[in-house]
Amino acid sequence: MRSDITLAIIKPNAVRTGKIGPILAMINEAGFEIIALKMVKLTKQQAESFYEVHREKVFFESLVEFMSSGPVVAMILRHRNAVDEFRKLIGNTDPAKAEPGTIRKLYGISVQMNAIHGSDSIENAIKEASFFFSEIERFY
Repeated sequence: MRSDITLAIIKPNAVRTGKIGPILAMINEAGFEIIALKMVKLTKQQAESFYEVHREKVFFESLVEFMSSGPVVAMILRHRNAVDEFRKLIGNTDPAKAEPGTIRKLYGISVQMNAIHGSDSIENAIKEASFFFSEIERFY
């Protein structure tokens, strides 16, 4: 199993407010290699499928609504211990609790509109990467 990849999604609020460039720069400067990248607008059904693991949670409907509200930038990143290293770079889910200098502290608005998604495990990174990218779209 690959432990050197993770999936990242720049969320609609960060796309809308012009933060794609600064976020990509932070990712690049932190030593991550972008091996797949695309901008897409998720349908409600696609967002429901992607966040299926959260279906029974109280925030599921609002999350689906938000994630399908505008374009997102999805990417597969490669780095040693990618999941853990990327989670350090993005910070706590709640921007108010995130460490200074993290992506969520700098560009997040709320727990839901926290600017960026990062896989929470190696297994989910592989699954999530396959949701957005075929093998031909990956450049290892």
